[in-house]
Amino acid sequence: MRVRLLSVAGGFGVLFGAVGLKLTLATVLHPMAPAPRQIAPQVPRLPTNPADPKGLMADDLSLSHVRRATVTDRNGQILAISLPMAAVFANPLELMDPKDAAQKLKAILPTLDVDDVVRRLSGKKQFVYIAREIPPEKELAINDLGIPGIYFEPGEKRRYPLGRTAAQIMGAVDVDDHGVAGVERYFDHRLTSDSKPLRLSLDVRVQAVVRDELAAAKTEFQAIGACAIVMDVRTGEVVAMVSLPDYDANLFNHATDDQRFNRAVTGMYEPGSTFKLQTAAMALQDNVAHVWDRFSTIPIHVGRYTISDMKTDHFAPWLSMPEVMAYSSNPAAAHIALDVGAKRQQDWLRAMGFFARVPIELPEAGHPIIPSVARWGQSTVMTVGFGHGVAEPPLAIVRGTAAAANGGVLVKPTLIARPEPAETQDDRQASTLFSPAGAATPAGGYQDVSAHLPLSDGPASRDNSDVVGGEAEIVPEGPKLLSDANSLLLRKMLRLVVTKGIGKSAEVPGYFVGGKTGTAEKVGARGGYLKHVNISAFTGIFPMNTPRYAVYVMLDSPMATKATHGWTTAAWNAAPTVAKIVARIGPMLSLFPAADTAAIDAALDIPMQPATPSGARELGPGNDPGDPHDEARSRQHVATRHDAKPDLERLRQTISWRDAHPARRDASDGSLKTSRDASGSLKTSRDASDGSLKTSRDASR
Repeated sequence: MRVRLLSVAGGFGVLFGAVGLKLTLATVLHPMAPAPRQIAPQVPRLPTNPADPKGLMADDLSLSHVRRATVTDRNGQILAISLPMAAVFANPLELMDPKDAAQKLKAILPTLDVDDVVRRLSGKKQFVYIAREIPPEKELAINDLGIPGIYFEPGEKRRYPLGRTAAQIMGAVDVDDHGVAGVERYFDHRLTSDSKPLRLSLDVRVQAVVRDELAAAKTEFQAIGACAIVMDVRTGEVVAMVSLPDYDANLFNHATDDQRFNRAVTGMYEPGSTFKLQTAAMALQDNVAHVWDRFSTIPIHVGRYTISDMKTDHFAPWLSMPEVMAYSSNPAAAHIALDVGAKRQQDWLRAMGFFARVPIELPEAGHPIIPSVARWGQSTVMTVGFGHGVAEPPLAIVRGTAAAANGGVLVKPTLIARPEPAETQDDRQASTLFSPAGAATPAGGYQDVSAHLPLSDGPASRDNSDVVGGEAEIVPEGPKLLSDANSLLLRKMLRLVVTKGIGKSAEVPGYFVGGKTGTAEKVGARGGYLKHVNISAFTGIFPMNTPRYAVYVMLDSPMATKATHGWTTAAWNAAPTVAKIVARIGPMLSLFPAADTAAIDAALDIPMQPATPSGARELGPGNDPGDPHDEARSRQHVATRHDAKPDLERLRQTISWRDAHPARRDASDGSLKTSRDASGSLKTSRDASDGSLKTSRDASR
């Protein structure tokens, strides 16, 4: 019996020893990998595309176990994605030894402050966060510790794989995964309620090129800031938008205010001579001036101030409208504005959207700074005519330029990609869900229509497949503000600026670039223009025979270089930057230089001095209804000038964010600190020798 009992005991001993050895091997020496079901809630299987087995395309990337949807560019490149993470928390009332638990957790979470964790775990609360955003492998490691009272909460971490690319557009999310800036904030509800990726209109290839060239220009000219925009003039899709300085989107909390500041939509700048395009457009459309009319370049005296061109300019006393655009004369533009008049000028700018916030899907988009309509005096009419006394975001200038060239249709800028032909109606609705209502239809009785873009006569009116790449025609949609004929005239004049005017540095052979330079002196924090401190910009379109894209470049406070011969005006810095951008992005956008350049240029040509049609009486010497030298008008203007008092409070608000940087206040972000009083009377620094108004204009010399 005894032998039998010993045998049974030995057998059980061997059995328990084997089990113990197996457990030791499985849990200590060689632990088994977790089963897929253990980590499925945190690491979901990525969807696969039979046509893309390696997952190189992200168009349909939808993570079912991640709450916030992915954001991609128009080609499916990921711009923002949420990675599955976990949060570790504890119920202190269930812990047996807080100090021992903290020390064990420290081994897995090296950044953990043991003393702080022990203090919090020793309290009487039932819920204490220990760590957030830990990856799945660390979650499993902590779970294997087997500490009672330690729990996990599923979460996610937002990542921006391309870093600085479109950082101000993307924005950021807070610790609770709520959007706090950019498209993350604007589309917060859409991104958290629909797992389908949000496809933006941006093209990261174009974005990278634009940033590269803009950064090079900013460095070369030592500008304190810069921005650039590329927009489809037919659809309003923003293909690229860059604001410098920028930051790594993954480090939003460490970015400075200056880096977060989106100069393209938040910054307010005097548009300078780029606004002369609008002055010409309103005069043509309202039929108060024609291309053959002539306008005086003689300095205009307003009280003790003078509107004049630069002292190095030696214009003829009278210039035709094409010459005014090509050479950019301030007094001549002021005369055109006076012919239009205050009421029609206001109506036009309001219809063009210059009185309202630009309707773009960015919460940071700001409101323009404009004079009070009630005090829109004669001096305001003149200064606004050449782009001074108002402040607009660059995107508003781009929108207005596009409308002038695309057949006269005011398209709505957007960051949402146009649906592909194969997309369903549900897809189209999903891409625009939860967007705030668009801007109200402009006043003035303009009809909301679709417009067919007229092409110039001759070879340029062909299908242009050698330039456009054979893409199907897209018809612009929106309020039609210009006739086809007037849009064609403006396109020809913009092309003239580049071929024979002061914008020659923007030329790119075969791409028929057209555009307008604009240089405005910056205004100091305390009012008054800063001498030799400019905002230099160029707004352009290419190809001008079949307009496709608007390209805009702005440099804030550029410095002169040896190559610019001391000039800081747009023709020397912003215009050549546009040319570099166009040359690089054209092929990316399936636009290639045309072969028959001579024929197309001939079709786009407009004489510097168009002949006056038979039977028409041109505006000019002795026939200028808006001449400010008229005695009655002068008396009325002088009376108006003394009615108003300076009011800069609203303008100073636009630069309040820079108050923390007093050393750079006089070279700030360029937000307008205006030079006019509320009535439009000029209030700025004067040249000590002759008292002339210090308004800069673009120059080619």
